[in-house]
Amino acid sequence: MTTREISDADLAGQPAAYWTGVAYEALIAFTRARLAEFGPTQPQFWLLRNLSKNDISPDGKGMTIPELREAMSSYLRSEDDLEAEARVLLERGWLTRDGDGRWWISEAGEEARVNAKQHAPAIRERIHRGIDDADYVTTLKVLRQMMRNTGSTHI
Repeated sequence: MTTREISDADLAGQPAAYWTGVAYEALIAFTRARLAEFGPTQPQFWLLRNLSKNDISPDGKGMTIPELREAMSSYLRSEDDLEAEARVLLERGWLTRDGDGRWWISEAGEEARVNAKQHAPAIRERIHRGIDDADYVTTLKVLRQMMRNTGSTHI
């Protein structure tokens, strides 16, 4: 793969939506590939996290797929099939399901969640390599201002 150099003047005229979209797809693909190397897919990891009282779940209570989908609505992708992902985790023994259709994380699932979460800093480090924190913060501030400029309520 060759990287074409683009002048600052040319970059200034580039559409932000194009670059944020390309960046989003590249970062999601990278993150999902790295995470899958350690066991769960990203949606499976999210299931484990949302069902763990030691992570996102406030109380560790089981949840139905619609409840999980709602809890993950801000980061699920259209192709993510939580029912299919949960069935895989059930087969692995990482989740259980009760008679009311509520999914629960098992002890083995908690161990898998902890193991996968340990790899997050290395994934982040790879993504942020060569970018100092000040530049990263500036980038996020610029993106947030663009969002404000366009009336976004997601900031």
